[in-house]
Formats: sequence, structure tokens, C-alpha cells
Amino acid sequence: MRASHRLYPIAALLAALTVLASCSSTSNAASDSAAAGTTRSAAGSQVTVPAAGSPSGVSTTTSTTTSTTPVPVASVSASPALGSTDISPTSPLTITVDRGTIKDFALTNAEGKSVQGALSADDTSWALGEVLGYGKTYTATGTALGTDGLTVPITGTFSTVDPADTARTTIAPGDGAVVGVAAPVEVLFGVEPADRAAIEKVVDIKTTPAVEGAWAWIEHDGGTWGLDYRPKAYWPAGTVIHVDANVYGVDFGNGYWGKEDLTSDFTIGRNQVVIADVNSHELVVQRDGVTVASYPASYGKGENADLTTRSGIHVVSDFFETKSMSNPKYGYQNVLEKWAVRISDNGEFIHANPNSTSAQGNTNVTHGCVNLSIDNAQAYYHSAIWGDPVEVTGTDVALSAEDGDIFDWAVPWAYWVTLSGKNA
Repeated sequence: MRASHRLYPIAALLAALTVLASCSSTSNAASDSAAAGTTRSAAGSQVTVPAAGSPSGVSTTTSTTTSTTPVPVASVSASPALGSTDISPTSPLTITVDRGTIKDFALTNAEGKSVQGALSADDTSWALGEVLGYGKTYTATGTALGTDGLTVPITGTFSTVDPADTARTTIAPGDGAVVGVAAPVEVLFGVEPADRAAIEKVVDIKTTPAVEGAWAWIEHDGGTWGLDYRPKAYWPAGTVIHVDANVYGVDFGNGYWGKEDLTSDFTIGRNQVVIADVNSHELVVQRDGVTVASYPASYGKGENADLTTRSGIHVVSDFFETKSMSNPKYGYQNVLEKWAVRISDNGEFIHANPNSTSAQGNTNVTHGCVNLSIDNAQAYYHSAIWGDPVEVTGTDVALSAEDGDIFDWAVPWAYWVTLSGKNA
């Protein structure tokens, strides 16, 4: 009986342990996790691993972690933007990389030839180094390398404008010319520009020495528009002049664009001025203000405007050893005259006329020209050059735009300077 009493506490303890084991099998999820050994990933997702001693082949529950592809930090921009069309072939064109550099780049034409360009010193930009062609498409290809070591492709195209037509431009005087002190500079255009100020920006003149002058828009013979330059006073003898007309790639309006760039380099010769006072009946030639010749002359009779030699500064513009002259209104046609020097496009010449020899030096009998003897006309002809001024005074009809091509000196300086396109 004593032995049985001693075993009772042990049986009770075993029963209690059995109950505890049964309670553990129905515990909450937190207890299950603790029993199985729960961990948490660095990304914050829960991963359940088997408890120690769990049988092989029992699956575990795991939440998937998503990996993200890095976004390159380099960005590529272009000016004008890639894909641009109808751009001027002379427009600046650049490729720029932000937060990176240009690893390699080429701009090629339709034939695959690379056009000229240069990288900046820090390799962050590329700039076009030559003018492009009209109506062409150019392909950009290359690679940008970001500061993060990742690359970005550079791809796209640029297309230039395809003009309906191109406008021809000329410059007078031309290269190598030696001209008189009244010579205007004429940049003549095949069409009237729609935006004169834009054209004037690409036309430039440099003189040595510096001379005060101004550009003005002038309508010349036949409706041809020109940008003319003249000094405020006559050019100093020996002035060296360089003119640039960088009109290629410039929009003239109405579908016309500049055909090509032009330059001209010429020189002002000796200072020769003709003093032509119609009431003196003389033609006086001066060099540097000193009279070197004086010829008896006959001027227009002045009975009406048709027969009056215009007063004003004329400019020598053409030479004919023999010139056929006609004026049907006054009864003559195809009369050949010798040693004719044109001084305006309204029909005024200094020329020989044997028929008026008796009037030369005393009476004005011509239809507007200046008549000299054959010998005097020949002497003057060989002394004159394009651009010499002939200062006619003493009549009541002034030289004007109606009298033809070169009337620049007939325009008062105060008005001349208002004719620039920059004032429009």
C-alpha cells in the first residue's frame, strides 16, 4: 500500500504532460511560426522555413521578391530636335548629353558619308562643322555613356528644307576692280526679299580705312532689288573694300532661298571728280581737287525736261568706243557717236559730237548729253573709270530714281540712312 501511494504523483504528472502536448497542437499562428522557425527577408517579405527535425519533402511557403532594371541617368537632347524637318542647311546643329558624355557619334548623309563636326573638350556635346545641302536627310547614330556607367543610344534624323527655287545674288564691283570715289556697292538679288532685315543681317562690308557709310534698299533697272552701300562722302582714294553676302540657306520668302554665298574684294582708285556746270559751257576734270583738264562742252538745251541735263551727282557706269544713239521723238535713230561714257541710265552720256563743235564752249544745244570734240572726248574717255562722280549743276531738273540704275547720290544722306531694312 505504501508503494502504490508513492507512484500516484508520477502518473498525475504524465497525464498533465499529455494534456499540454495536446494544447500545443492547437496553438495560434504566432506560436506555429515560432515553432517552425520564422525569418523575415531584408526586403520585408516573410519567408517560412521548416522547424528542426521536420521530415524531408515537406514544402515551405515563400513570398517572391521582384528585381528592378536600373534606369540610365544619361539623357540626350538635340537642337534642333531629332526628327526636325525643313531646317535651314546653315542652322547650328548640336547634340548634348546631360549626366554623361558622348562615347561615339556620327551624322551621315544619304550616301553614308559623315559630315564634319566636333566634340566639345569635355565630350558632353557635338556641334556641326559644315553647311548641309538643300533637300537632304541626315542620320544621327551614336552612344552616350552615363555617369552611372550605363549607355543610351543616340538615334534620329534631320531633314533640310527643299526650296521651290533659289535666288541668285551678284555683287558689284567685282573682285579685283579698281573704281571711282563715288562707286556704290550693289548686292543685287534675283527676287525681292520678303524679310529685308533678315537679308541685311547676312550682308557685311569692311573697309580699310574705316569709312562712314550705310546700306539702303534700292529698286534698280528692270525691277531688280539691291542692297546698296555708299559712304556719306566720297570714298578716300586707295580704300580697300571687302563685301560678304552669306545668303546660302537664308529664306527669301515665297519659296525662294539663297543660292550661294558670295564675296567681293576691290579697291577705290585715284580721286577724279568731273565738275559740269551747264552755264559755264565747260567740262572740268579734277584730281584730288586740282584741275587737270578743261574741255569746251555743250549741254542740254533745256527747252523742256526731255532736253535738260539733270543736275546732281551722276556716276560713270559704262564705256563705248562707238555707241549707236536713237531718239525717235526728236528725229534721229541709230546715229553712231564716238567715245561715249554713260553717266546715267536715262540716256545721258559724255561723248564726241562733231556736229555740235561750233556750239561747244558757248551754247547748250544737245538733247541732254554732254558734247565734246572728238579729241577731247577721247582724252576724257581714257581718263575715266567706273564709279567716277560727274557733278552736274545749273539746271532746274534734278537727277532722281526715274533716271535709272545708279541714282544713289541723288538721295540726301539723311534720307538714305532710313532706307535700311533694319529700320522697317
